[in-house]
Amino acid sequence: MSRDPAPTDGAPIAADRVLTLPNLISFVRLLGVPLFLWLFLVVRADAVAVAVLAVGGTSDWVDGWVARRMRQVSRLGELLDPFADRLYILATLLAFTAREVVPWQFTAALLARELLLLGSLGVLRRYGYGPPPVHYVGKTATFLLLAAFPILLLADSVPGLATAAGAIGWGLAWWGLVLYWVAGAMYVVQARRLVREMRTRRAGAAA
Repeated sequence: MSRDPAPTDGAPIAADRVLTLPNLISFVRLLGVPLFLWLFLVVRADAVAVAVLAVGGTSDWVDGWVARRMRQVSRLGELLDPFADRLYILATLLAFTAREVVPWQFTAALLARELLLLGSLGVLRRYGYGPPPVHYVGKTATFLLLAAFPILLLADSVPGLATAAGAIGWGLAWWGLVLYWVAGAMYVVQARRLVREMRTRRAGAAA
């Protein structure tokens, strides 16, 4: 999730800095992705994999909170944060699909949304725009998905918890999927509006 700019109370922000505490937290979260994949797919240490996934996935708010608290909001951080979230989601989905924790149809639905967003970002770049700001719907969807994955893994790994954990995990996962697509549709609408405005300005300048 993107970090919201800190309140403008006169103190400087770290807009162009790279070596900040929030960015370090984001890098550590990124390192958790290959660690989870190794534990889950190679070692088959599911209990430890659950812990890594739970910490890495549900701590996505920490770097943004630290950035605002310490006035270390940076452009790199605004890019790293959602990138880490997407990497956790995609890596976890592919790993879960490989071990049949989730059906391939669920994975395909989420991957299709990512392809839609990539196409929209490509169009925006052609017109000189960067990625649109993350909407709260997208933030909520990401939180639900990242919370659902360790619960689904717990349901798959501990038979005694399969019924309760499976119900909770799939409830969060399906709501996350729906909101993920809602957020994707909102980004597409926003991208179309920006492109239309740019085309109008270009037509006016050419007239």
